[in-house]
This record gives sequence, structure tokens and C-alpha cells, in this order.
Amino acid sequence: MPAPLVVNDSVVIPDAELVWRFSRSSGPGGQGVNTTDSRVELLFDVSATTALPPALKERALARLGGPMITIAASEYRSQLRNREAAVQRLAQRLREAIAPPPKRRRATKPTRGSVERRLASKKARADVKRLRRDV
Repeated sequence: MPAPLVVNDSVVIPDAELVWRFSRSSGPGGQGVNTTDSRVELLFDVSATTALPPALKERALARLGGPMITIAASEYRSQLRNREAAVQRLAQRLREAIAPPPKRRRATKPTRGSVERRLASKKARADVKRLRRDV
């Protein structure tokens, strides 16, 4: 299944930069559970990659908290499906890490109508509570 990992339109990770490890998975699997290496670990070194431009690499390193990304997948019984799941998770994690920061919120004042409605509802609630009290 060697194929480059497409993160988005501009970022493609070559297969040579992905490190795969396989081991026995816990959980269901029938007779083959003790003989099949269906658990998958996918390792990707963000600091050593050539697929990311320097600005995106800096952003990814700052957001990920470390130079290595390790994805483990063992939810399926077949190694192929676990490999596909690991690739999808790595792509999603990289997309989130290199995404541009959200726009800053510009502070605004509440409208006069919304302030009046809030104060009117507070007054109505206070009246309800006042009428419940003993005289």
C-alpha cells in the first residue's frame, strides 16, 4: 500500500517519510488473533519532513507539542483496514496542525434593544420571585 499521503491540495507526504510498525492486536480476532500482526503504528517525523514548507512546519511543531506524531490503530481485525484508519487519522491531525489560526474576534457592544430585553426579563423574574414571598 505504498502511496503518498495527501493532506490537502498543497501538502503531500511521500511514503518514504512514513514509518510503519506492526504488532499483535488485543481484542477479537478468532483463531488468528495470536498469529496476525494487525495492530498498526504509523510514525511521522514532522521536524525532518521535506513535504512541509518552513512556515507550516513551524506551525505544526508548535501545535503538536513534539517533533514526532505516532498514530496507533487496532480497531479492525485486518491490518489493511487498520493501515487505512491510521493514514486517515494522520492526515486529519496534520490538517488541524497546519490550519491557519482563526480570525480574531472584534469586540462589539450589545445593541440597545438586547440590553433592554435582558433588563426587562430580569425585572419580570424579580417580580415573580417577589410575589411568591410571604407578606
